Amino acid sequence: MSHPQPRRVSDVDALKALAHPLRVSLLHHLLAVGPRTASECAEEVGSTGSNCSWHLRQLAKFGFVERVETANGRERPWRSTEVGIDIGAFDEDPAVRTQQDALLALQLNEDNRLMQRFLDRQHELPREWLLASAMHGYTLNVRPEELTELLGTIDDLLRPYLVAVREDAPEGSAPAHVGIRAFLR
Repeated sequence: MSHPQPRRVSDVDALKALAHPLRVSLLHHLLAVGPRTASECAEEVGSTGSNCSWHLRQLAKFGFVERVETANGRERPWRSTEVGIDIGAFDEDPAVRTQQDALLALQLNEDNRLMQRFLDRQHELPREWLLASAMHGYTLNVRPEELTELLGTIDDLLRPYLVAVREDAPEGSAPAHVGIRAFLR
C-alpha cells in the first residue's frame, strides 16, 4: 500500500517561511497531534495564542497549514496539509542552501527540545513507555547509494505509522518521536 509522501520544498521563499523557530515547533506539533487551535498550540510551544495565530497564517500563505471547519463555528483549529517536509538534497544555489541550512538547524533544535522534554518528564511517564523508548547511535560502513537505499527502507517501514497517515491506531497509541540522522562521519 502506498502512503502519502512528505512535501518537497525547494522554493527559497517557502523555505524562508519555514525557517523560523516557532513555525518549526508549530508544524511539528500539528503533525504530531493533528488539528489544534492557535491557543492549544501556544500552550505546547511556549508562546501566546495571538503570536501562534500570526505564525500559522504565515505558514498558511505557503500551503503548509490550513484552517479546519468545525460544527460549532467558533474558533477553527489549524491542521498540517502535509505528512512531512523534505528539503531535498543540498542545493547549489547559495540562497536556497542558506535557507536549507537554517531550516535544518531549527529542526535539529526541535529534535533536541523534544528529547530534553522527554528527559525532564520521564518520571511522569508510564513504565511501558520508558521501556519502549530508545536512543541508539550507529556508525555504518556504507557507500552513498547503500545509505540512500537504507534510509528509503526505514522510511517505508515508518510511514504507515505517521500520525497524519494512520487511521487504525489501536487503543493506547500515542504520538512518539522518531528522529533519524544520517551523514558522512
